[in-house]
Amino acid sequence: MDPRSEVLLRQAELFQGRLLLAGLPADDLLGQLPAASGWSWHAGELQTLERRFNGRCSFGVAPPPGEFDAAVLFLPKSRELTDYLLQALATRLAGRPLYLVGEKRAGIERAAKQLARLGRSRKLDSARHCQLWQVEIEQTPAAPQLDALAHHFTLELEDGPLQVISLPGVFSHGRLDVGSALLLEYLDNLPGGRVLDFGCGAGILGATLKRRYPQSELVLLDVDAFAVESSRRTLAANGLEAEVIAGDGIDAAPRQLTAIVSNPPFHQGVHTSYQASETLIERASEHLVSGGELRLVANAFLRYPPLIEQHLGACQTIIERNGFRIYRAVRA
Repeated sequence: MDPRSEVLLRQAELFQGRLLLAGLPADDLLGQLPAASGWSWHAGELQTLERRFNGRCSFGVAPPPGEFDAAVLFLPKSRELTDYLLQALATRLAGRPLYLVGEKRAGIERAAKQLARLGRSRKLDSARHCQLWQVEIEQTPAAPQLDALAHHFTLELEDGPLQVISLPGVFSHGRLDVGSALLLEYLDNLPGGRVLDFGCGAGILGATLKRRYPQSELVLLDVDAFAVESSRRTLAANGLEAEVIAGDGIDAAPRQLTAIVSNPPFHQGVHTSYQASETLIERASEHLVSGGELRLVANAFLRYPPLIEQHLGACQTIIERNGFRIYRAVRA
Protein backbone atom coordinates (compact mmCIF):
# COMPACT_ATOMS: atom_id res chain seq x y z
CA MET A 1 0.00 0.00 0.00
CA ASP A 2 1.28 3.44 -0.91
CA PRO A 3 2.19 5.43 2.25
CA ARG A 4 -0.13 8.25 1.20
CA SER A 5 -3.00 5.77 1.07
CA GLU A 6 -2.03 4.46 4.49
CA VAL A 7 -2.30 7.99 5.90
CA LEU A 8 -5.80 8.35 4.39
CA LEU A 9 -6.91 5.07 5.90
CA ARG A 10 -5.81 6.24 9.35
CA GLN A 11 -8.72 8.69 8.98
CA ALA A 12 -11.01 6.27 7.14
CA GLU A 13 -14.15 7.57 8.86
CA LEU A 14 -13.80 10.80 6.83
CA PHE A 15 -13.89 9.01 3.50
CA GLN A 16 -16.97 6.77 3.53
CA GLY A 17 -19.22 8.77 1.19
CA ARG A 18 -19.04 9.55 -2.51
CA LEU A 19 -15.34 10.35 -2.68
CA LEU A 20 -13.23 11.29 -5.69
CA LEU A 21 -9.58 10.23 -5.44
CA ALA A 22 -7.60 12.40 -7.86
CA GLY A 23 -4.17 11.17 -8.95
CA LEU A 24 -4.54 8.07 -6.81
CA PRO A 25 -1.78 5.43 -6.71
CA ALA A 26 -2.36 2.01 -8.25
CA ASP A 27 -2.84 0.20 -4.96
CA ASP A 28 -5.79 -1.24 -3.00
CA LEU A 29 -7.22 2.09 -1.80
CA LEU A 30 -10.36 1.74 -3.95
CA GLY A 31 -10.84 -1.68 -2.43
CA GLN A 32 -10.71 -0.19 1.06
CA LEU A 33 -13.10 2.65 0.15
CA PRO A 34 -15.94 0.95 -1.77
CA ALA A 35 -17.95 4.15 -2.37
CA ALA A 36 -14.97 6.01 -3.86
CA SER A 37 -14.05 6.52 -7.49
CA GLY A 38 -10.78 7.57 -9.07
CA TRP A 39 -9.50 10.14 -11.55
CA SER A 40 -6.08 9.48 -13.06
CA TRP A 41 -3.95 11.21 -15.68
CA HIS A 42 -1.36 8.40 -15.74
CA ALA A 43 -2.25 5.72 -18.29
CA GLY A 44 -0.20 3.00 -16.62
CA GLU A 45 -1.75 3.49 -13.21
CA LEU A 46 -5.19 3.66 -14.79
CA GLN A 47 -4.59 0.35 -16.56
CA THR A 48 -3.63 -1.32 -13.28
CA LEU A 49 -6.62 0.14 -11.46
CA GLU A 50 -9.04 -0.85 -14.22
CA ARG A 51 -7.89 -4.46 -14.06
CA ARG A 52 -8.81 -4.58 -10.37
CA PHE A 53 -11.65 -2.05 -10.13
CA ASN A 54 -13.26 -2.00 -13.55
CA GLY A 55 -15.32 1.11 -14.26
CA ARG A 56 -14.38 2.95 -11.08
CA CYS A 57 -11.62 5.17 -12.46
CA SER A 58 -11.58 7.79 -15.24
CA PHE A 59 -8.73 9.21 -17.32
CA GLY A 60 -8.15 12.70 -18.65
CA VAL A 61 -7.26 16.32 -17.92
CA ALA A 62 -10.58 17.23 -16.28
CA PRO A 63 -12.51 15.74 -13.33
CA PRO A 64 -15.16 13.17 -14.26
CA PRO A 65 -18.84 14.18 -14.20
CA GLY A 66 -20.98 13.39 -11.20
CA GLU A 67 -21.60 14.55 -7.66
CA PHE A 68 -19.07 14.02 -4.89
CA ASP A 69 -19.26 14.52 -1.14
CA ALA A 70 -15.52 15.17 -0.98
CA ALA A 71 -12.34 14.83 -2.99
CA VAL A 72 -8.73 13.95 -2.24
CA LEU A 73 -5.84 15.21 -4.35
CA PHE A 74 -2.66 13.17 -4.26
CA LEU A 75 0.02 15.83 -4.62
CA PRO A 76 1.63 15.85 -8.09
CA LYS A 77 5.18 16.97 -8.77
CA SER A 78 4.36 20.24 -10.53
CA ARG A 79 3.26 23.28 -8.56
CA GLU A 80 1.38 24.69 -11.56
CA LEU A 81 -0.43 21.40 -12.06
CA THR A 82 -1.32 21.37 -8.35
CA ASP A 83 -2.94 24.81 -8.73
CA TYR A 84 -4.99 23.64 -11.70
CA LEU A 85 -6.11 20.42 -10.02
CA LEU A 86 -7.07 22.08 -6.74
CA GLN A 87 -9.18 24.65 -8.57
CA ALA A 88 -10.76 22.05 -10.85
CA LEU A 89 -11.80 19.99 -7.83
CA ALA A 90 -12.89 22.98 -5.75
CA THR A 91 -15.37 24.09 -8.41
CA ARG A 92 -17.27 20.86 -7.74
CA LEU A 93 -17.21 21.01 -3.94
CA ALA A 94 -19.00 24.13 -2.71
CA GLY A 95 -19.52 23.75 1.03
CA ARG A 96 -17.75 20.40 1.07
CA PRO A 97 -14.23 19.28 2.00
CA LEU A 98 -11.20 18.96 -0.24
CA TYR A 99 -8.22 16.99 1.03
CA LEU A 100 -4.59 17.11 0.00
CA VAL A 101 -2.15 14.31 0.76
CA GLY A 102 1.49 13.97 -0.19
CA GLU A 103 5.00 13.10 0.84
CA LYS A 104 7.06 15.62 2.77
CA ARG A 105 9.89 15.36 0.25
CA ALA A 106 7.41 16.08 -2.55
CA GLY A 107 6.64 19.47 -1.00
CA ILE A 108 3.36 18.86 0.81
CA GLU A 109 3.96 21.71 3.26
CA ARG A 110 4.50 24.14 0.37
CA ALA A 111 1.42 22.79 -1.40
CA ALA A 112 -0.66 23.26 1.76
CA LYS A 113 -0.22 27.01 1.24
CA GLN A 114 -1.81 26.61 -2.18
CA LEU A 115 -4.69 24.77 -0.52
CA ALA A 116 -5.19 27.65 1.91
CA ARG A 117 -6.19 29.95 -0.96
CA LEU A 118 -9.47 28.04 -1.18
CA GLY A 119 -10.53 28.44 2.46
CA ARG A 120 -9.45 27.74 6.01
CA SER A 121 -7.09 24.78 5.85
CA ARG A 122 -5.80 22.51 8.60
CA LYS A 123 -3.43 19.60 8.92
CA LEU A 124 -5.21 16.40 9.92
CA ASP A 125 -2.37 13.89 10.13
CA SER A 126 1.34 13.36 9.68
CA ALA A 127 2.68 9.83 9.31
CA ARG A 128 4.67 7.60 6.94
CA HIS A 129 6.68 10.71 5.93
CA CYS A 130 3.42 12.13 4.56
CA GLN A 131 0.88 14.73 5.58
CA LEU A 132 -2.90 14.99 5.15
CA TRP A 133 -4.55 18.42 4.90
CA GLN A 134 -8.18 19.53 4.64
CA VAL A 135 -9.98 22.66 3.49
CA GLU A 136 -13.71 23.41 3.43
CA ILE A 137 -14.58 25.06 0.11
CA GLU A 138 -16.39 28.19 1.26
CA GLN A 139 -16.59 30.08 -2.04
CA THR A 140 -16.60 28.19 -5.30
CA PRO A 141 -13.76 29.43 -7.49
CA ALA A 142 -14.11 29.95 -11.21
CA ALA A 143 -13.38 26.83 -13.23
CA PRO A 144 -9.75 26.89 -14.37
CA GLN A 145 -9.11 27.11 -18.11
CA LEU A 146 -6.29 24.99 -19.47
CA ASP A 147 -5.80 27.46 -22.32
CA ALA A 148 -4.99 30.18 -19.81
CA LEU A 149 -2.51 27.94 -18.00
CA ALA A 150 -0.71 26.74 -21.13
CA HIS A 151 2.72 28.08 -22.00
CA HIS A 152 2.97 29.10 -25.65
CA PHE A 153 6.45 29.49 -27.13
CA THR A 154 8.16 29.39 -30.49
CA LEU A 155 11.21 27.37 -31.48
CA GLU A 156 13.26 28.67 -34.37
CA LEU A 157 14.24 25.49 -36.20
CA GLU A 158 15.94 24.93 -39.54
CA ASP A 159 12.56 23.96 -41.02
CA GLY A 160 11.05 27.22 -39.78
CA PRO A 161 9.38 28.33 -36.53
CA LEU A 162 7.51 25.70 -34.52
CA GLN A 163 4.69 26.76 -32.21
CA VAL A 164 4.67 24.76 -28.97
CA ILE A 165 1.82 24.54 -26.45
CA SER A 166 2.83 23.10 -23.10
CA LEU A 167 0.38 22.32 -20.28
CA PRO A 168 1.16 22.17 -16.55
CA GLY A 169 2.82 18.98 -15.41
CA VAL A 170 4.34 18.16 -18.81
CA PHE A 171 8.07 17.43 -18.89
CA SER A 172 10.16 20.57 -19.38
CA HIS A 173 7.01 22.70 -19.17
CA GLY A 174 7.34 25.92 -21.14
CA ARG A 175 10.86 25.36 -22.46
CA LEU A 176 13.02 23.16 -24.66
CA ASP A 177 15.13 20.77 -22.62
CA VAL A 178 18.79 20.15 -23.45
CA GLY A 179 18.33 16.55 -24.60
CA SER A 180 15.52 17.32 -27.02
CA ALA A 181 17.40 20.36 -28.34
CA LEU A 182 20.31 18.10 -29.23
CA LEU A 183 18.11 15.45 -30.81
CA LEU A 184 16.37 18.08 -32.96
CA GLU A 185 19.72 18.69 -34.67
CA TYR A 186 20.09 15.01 -35.63
CA LEU A 187 16.81 13.91 -37.18
CA ASP A 188 18.10 13.52 -40.73
CA ASN A 189 18.02 10.33 -42.81
CA LEU A 190 15.33 8.52 -40.87
CA PRO A 191 13.54 5.79 -42.81
CA GLY A 192 10.13 6.81 -44.10
CA GLY A 193 6.95 5.03 -43.13
CA ARG A 194 5.37 4.74 -39.68
CA VAL A 195 7.43 6.67 -37.12
CA LEU A 196 6.92 6.80 -33.35
CA ASP A 197 7.76 9.67 -31.00
CA PHE A 198 8.03 7.78 -27.71
CA GLY A 199 7.42 9.90 -24.60
CA CYS A 200 6.17 12.77 -26.72
CA GLY A 201 5.68 15.37 -23.96
CA ALA A 202 4.53 18.62 -25.56
CA GLY A 203 4.93 17.12 -29.04
CA ILE A 204 8.07 18.99 -30.09
CA LEU A 205 9.86 16.01 -31.64
CA GLY A 206 6.70 14.52 -33.15
CA ALA A 207 5.62 17.79 -34.77
CA THR A 208 9.12 18.39 -36.11
CA LEU A 209 9.26 14.90 -37.57
CA LYS A 210 5.86 15.25 -39.22
CA ARG A 211 6.90 18.51 -40.80
CA ARG A 212 10.23 17.12 -41.98
CA TYR A 213 8.78 13.80 -43.20
CA PRO A 214 5.25 14.76 -44.32
CA GLN A 215 4.68 11.46 -46.13
CA SER A 216 5.42 9.46 -42.99
CA GLU A 217 2.69 8.36 -40.60
CA LEU A 218 3.60 9.86 -37.23
CA VAL A 219 2.45 8.33 -33.95
CA LEU A 220 3.02 10.20 -30.67
CA LEU A 221 2.84 8.25 -27.40
CA ASP A 222 2.95 9.36 -23.77
CA VAL A 223 1.76 7.97 -20.45
CA ASP A 224 0.47 11.34 -19.22
CA ALA A 225 -2.91 12.80 -20.20
CA PHE A 226 -1.60 16.36 -20.00
CA ALA A 227 1.28 15.48 -22.34
CA VAL A 228 -1.13 13.86 -24.80
CA GLU A 229 -3.32 16.97 -24.74
CA SER A 230 -0.24 19.21 -25.15
CA SER A 231 0.92 17.22 -28.17
CA ARG A 232 -2.50 17.46 -29.79
CA ARG A 233 -2.49 21.22 -29.30
CA THR A 234 1.06 21.61 -30.61
CA LEU A 235 0.21 19.63 -33.74
CA ALA A 236 -2.94 21.69 -34.32
CA ALA A 237 -1.09 24.98 -33.79
CA ASN A 238 1.25 24.03 -36.64
CA GLY A 239 -1.41 22.67 -38.99
CA LEU A 240 -0.14 19.10 -38.63
CA GLU A 241 -1.95 15.80 -38.23
CA ALA A 242 -0.69 12.73 -36.41
CA GLU A 243 -2.01 9.97 -34.17
CA VAL A 244 -1.57 10.71 -30.45
CA ILE A 245 -1.86 7.79 -28.03
CA ALA A 246 -2.05 7.61 -24.24
CA GLY A 247 -0.30 4.45 -23.12
CA ASP A 248 2.10 2.98 -20.61
CA GLY A 249 5.45 2.36 -22.26
CA ILE A 250 6.47 0.79 -25.54
CA ASP A 251 3.97 -2.06 -25.13
CA ALA A 252 1.22 0.46 -25.97
CA ALA A 253 2.87 1.38 -29.27
CA PRO A 254 1.86 -0.05 -32.65
CA ARG A 255 3.97 -2.64 -34.48
CA GLN A 256 5.57 -2.42 -37.93
CA LEU A 257 7.31 0.87 -37.18
CA THR A 258 10.08 2.09 -39.45
CA ALA A 259 11.61 4.29 -36.75
CA ILE A 260 11.34 5.09 -33.05
CA VAL A 261 12.64 8.48 -31.94
CA SER A 262 12.77 9.31 -28.26
CA ASN A 263 13.97 11.48 -25.45
CA PRO A 264 12.78 8.81 -23.02
CA PRO A 265 11.33 9.72 -19.61
CA PHE A 266 13.24 9.08 -16.42
CA HIS A 267 10.81 10.22 -13.73
CA GLN A 268 7.82 8.56 -12.10
CA GLY A 269 6.27 11.33 -10.04
CA VAL A 270 9.00 12.67 -7.76
CA HIS A 271 11.05 9.48 -8.13
CA THR A 272 13.78 8.80 -10.66
CA SER A 273 13.02 5.73 -12.76
CA TYR A 274 14.64 4.41 -15.91
CA GLN A 275 12.22 1.52 -16.35
CA ALA A 276 10.35 3.04 -19.31
CA SER A 277 13.53 3.79 -21.26
CA GLU A 278 15.12 0.43 -20.47
CA THR A 279 11.95 -1.41 -21.49
CA LEU A 280 11.88 0.64 -24.70
CA ILE A 281 15.38 -0.57 -25.57
CA GLU A 282 14.63 -4.17 -24.59
CA ARG A 283 11.45 -4.40 -26.71
CA ALA A 284 12.05 -1.96 -29.56
CA SER A 285 12.82 -4.80 -31.97
CA GLU A 286 9.31 -6.21 -31.42
CA HIS A 287 7.86 -2.96 -32.83
CA LEU A 288 10.35 -2.22 -35.61
CA VAL A 289 10.34 -3.70 -39.09
CA SER A 290 13.55 -5.20 -40.44
CA GLY A 291 15.79 -2.22 -41.14
CA GLY A 292 13.81 -0.08 -38.71
CA GLU A 293 15.78 2.34 -36.58
CA LEU A 294 15.86 3.36 -32.94
CA ARG A 295 17.29 6.83 -32.33
CA LEU A 296 17.30 8.24 -28.83
CA VAL A 297 19.00 10.83 -26.65
CA ALA A 298 20.09 10.05 -23.09
CA ASN A 299 22.36 11.24 -20.34
CA ALA A 300 25.91 10.24 -21.20
CA PHE A 301 26.46 8.48 -17.86
CA LEU A 302 23.72 5.91 -18.56
CA ARG A 303 25.06 2.57 -19.74
CA TYR A 304 22.66 2.20 -22.66
CA PRO A 305 24.98 1.01 -25.48
CA PRO A 306 25.45 -2.53 -24.04
CA LEU A 307 21.69 -2.81 -23.51
CA ILE A 308 20.99 -1.59 -27.06
CA GLU A 309 23.50 -4.05 -28.56
CA GLN A 310 22.09 -6.91 -26.50
CA HIS A 311 18.51 -6.39 -27.67
CA LEU A 312 18.70 -4.60 -31.02
CA GLY A 313 22.09 -4.63 -32.66
CA ALA A 314 25.19 -2.51 -33.17
CA CYS A 315 24.93 0.82 -31.34
CA GLN A 316 26.33 3.97 -32.92
CA THR A 317 26.95 7.13 -30.89
CA ILE A 318 26.08 9.94 -33.29
CA ILE A 319 27.11 12.84 -31.03
CA GLU A 320 28.03 13.62 -27.43
CA ARG A 321 27.50 17.14 -26.12
CA ASN A 322 26.53 18.88 -22.87
CA GLY A 323 26.34 15.61 -20.99
CA PHE A 324 24.04 13.90 -23.52
CA ARG A 325 24.55 11.33 -26.26
CA ILE A 326 22.44 10.39 -29.25
CA TYR A 327 22.39 6.65 -29.97
CA ARG A 328 21.35 4.95 -33.20
CA ALA A 329 20.67 1.27 -33.83
CA VAL A 330 19.05 -0.59 -36.73
CA ARG A 331 17.12 -3.81 -36.42
CA ALA A 332 18.63 -6.54 -38.56
